[in-house]
Amino acid sequence: MAKILHYVHSSLDGFIEGPHGEFDWPQMGPDLSAHGIGLNEQVGTFLYGRVVWEMMSGFWPQAESISDHPHDLEFAPIWRRMPKVVVSSTLRDADWNTTVVGSVAEVAKLKQQAGGDILLSGGSTLAAALTAEGLIDEYHVVVHPVLLGGGKRLFPEGQSRRPLRLVESRLLDERAVLTVHAPAES
Repeated sequence: MAKILHYVHSSLDGFIEGPHGEFDWPQMGPDLSAHGIGLNEQVGTFLYGRVVWEMMSGFWPQAESISDHPHDLEFAPIWRRMPKVVVSSTLRDADWNTTVVGSVAEVAKLKQQAGGDILLSGGSTLAAALTAEGLIDEYHVVVHPVLLGGGKRLFPEGQSRRPLRLVESRLLDERAVLTVHAPAES
């Protein structure tokens, strides 16, 4: 069975985007880029909710014409060729080697059938729904040194308590902290 890895950037005060939806605060250095690229090489499918999908599909297909950042240049061709799944109740189809599914139950089936691990990038709504069903196997959270003061929380309030165990923690680029957690053994 495939594992689902959740990879997300967070502010120190626990937000994944600012009060106006801004996501201009994570700074991609060589260590953080290497971690992200390593995760990409470990998985066989990218997984997104609709909102993150729209952000990703609006940038990565033409990233080389927009950015000359080394990470962007390395990741863009990976993104274009990787199979992707979008969970959405409103989106019907998507380009770039992408399948649209309508429910978390379909993600659970995908986890049973996938030929490789699945990387959920960003988002909070889909991550919360997958967490509630016990479908996420690892949380890779990169905490950046910024206080956003509001916005979208890493996990919305009202979630059930879930004990986790720390698998790894390290400093990236002398500024951000990566923590990797997995569900605690019962």
